[in-house]
Amino acid sequence: MSDLTAGRNLAVPLIADCPTALPGFEHINRYWDKTRGKYSAKIHPGELYVTNAGELISTVLGSCIAACIRDPGKGIGGMNHFMLPASNNKKFFGSEDLSAATRYGNFAMEHLINSILHFGGSKAKLEIKVFGGGKVLAQMTNVGSQNIQFIHDYIHIEGLRVVAEDTGGIHPRKVIYDPISGKVGVKKLKAVHNNTIGVRETRYQNALLSTKVEGEVDLF
Repeated sequence: MSDLTAGRNLAVPLIADCPTALPGFEHINRYWDKTRGKYSAKIHPGELYVTNAGELISTVLGSCIAACIRDPGKGIGGMNHFMLPASNNKKFFGSEDLSAATRYGNFAMEHLINSILHFGGSKAKLEIKVFGGGKVLAQMTNVGSQNIQFIHDYIHIEGLRVVAEDTGGIHPRKVIYDPISGKVGVKKLKAVHNNTIGVRETRYQNALLSTKVEGEVDLF
């Protein structure tokens, strides 16, 4: 046994070096998922993440929608997380203010798809999986169903390909996506008080509608 391994418990797995984030996504929080043995980027409402480095991407959804998109042949993909269906605010076109623009579905989808294409993906090869849009509180508005309708309309208009979907219902979801394999783990958070996520989303939605677009609002 060499000095480098002396005294070490060889049953304890080593944590790999964190992959370098693609340009423009360095601000996203990443953590070591010891269960899956990979780094995972955790995104919140209004955020998205794209990777080609074998990372996972995770989020928790209530009425929000997350689209998981990848080019299987190029080994690149990503996930977004948006709260509101769409905005016609022309200020966002070409905007670098992702915290403002990508809270809306149309900008979140455009930014995600364009980022994947920018880093080598092909639009004709994209596969999409869609999650979320639940009504986790009875007194909540129908924003969840509006988000589901939006994503269906968007995908149809753009001629994109959906290979899996889990939307609607009354439970929050934890979603973990592997852009390389395309596998998605979805856990319905039935044991979690829906009120926790529902109240946070309601507060977040109200803040989005009452603050200027240049402001940034965090849910978690």
